[in-house]
Amino acid sequence: MNLAPHVLESITTNALRVGSAATPGDLSLPIGSVALARSRESAVIEIAAAGVNPSDAKAVLGAMPQAVWPRTPGRDYSGIVVDGPADLIGKEVWGSGGELGIRRDGTHARHLVIDASYIRAKPSTLSLREAGAIGVPFITAYEGLREAGGVRKGDVVLVFGGNGKVGQAAIQLATMAGAGQVFAVERDAEPFLGHAIGPVEMLKASAIDVADYVRAKTGGHGADIVYNTVGSPYFEVANRAMAIKGRQIFVSTIERSVPFDILAFYRGRHKFVGIDTLALDSGECAAILDDLRAGFESGSLKPFPVPDDHVYPLGRAAEAYKVVLAGSRERIVLDPRA
Repeated sequence: MNLAPHVLESITTNALRVGSAATPGDLSLPIGSVALARSRESAVIEIAAAGVNPSDAKAVLGAMPQAVWPRTPGRDYSGIVVDGPADLIGKEVWGSGGELGIRRDGTHARHLVIDASYIRAKPSTLSLREAGAIGVPFITAYEGLREAGGVRKGDVVLVFGGNGKVGQAAIQLATMAGAGQVFAVERDAEPFLGHAIGPVEMLKASAIDVADYVRAKTGGHGADIVYNTVGSPYFEVANRAMAIKGRQIFVSTIERSVPFDILAFYRGRHKFVGIDTLALDSGECAAILDDLRAGFESGSLKPFPVPDDHVYPLGRAAEAYKVVLAGSRERIVLDPRA
């Protein structure tokens, strides 16, 4: 084998191998033998847990135009370093990356080769299974709040889709930062399903005018930060709920075009923030995980529960993807060792 001087001999691993876009009715995720090239700057991680995100499933269905074929999907992971720099071998690590599973082979495999500088030891408070389910939801929530200027002590925070995983993560981060009032919205009445270190009031969107309610409960002030994880269905009511200088964060939508009141926007001195974590590579995600670490180690942040029946071997990955596409409220994880 003729390799460049900085390239070591490749390793072979078992991985999901997707050759072209699938269809919902024929979601085929065959396991193949894949050669992973290593460089002197890389390390090999044996994957212990890899979260299955809606973006993973949508990419397999051809909904991500930046995706390359063929490839191994998967963005999030935890595992153990089995080869690479001596000081990393044996470490239990966690990570995520917008390029993983999209523009290069990802984490739904037995092994992952990645630049050693991107590797981070997981918090000691998290199991490998929990660490492998943190990635995309918490990174998305964190990046949205950061780009919006952060949550200031006493801020009013309103989260549409509050029981979704990004919504739960945003609420955890907001309460940890000292938000004064936190409202979470779902279409129907239900309790808040996640962890928070402050009170969270759940609102039933189908029964009340959310904007009027939030303004009434805040003395007419409104929401300083609106985290809209759903997009177009709540766009109008979210705008009406915003405080002067309020910021609204978007990470998803159903309809691409919506009516927009420009006068209300500039009179309110509002800001819109769009977040696409596919643009964040593994190094940028590692920096975010560095910032999240202290919260998990102190217990201010909690991992998502991953029940045993929501953990799938690679051979049942198609089932796992279908559960995610069906809108599972629980995190779904692949365990390639099973």
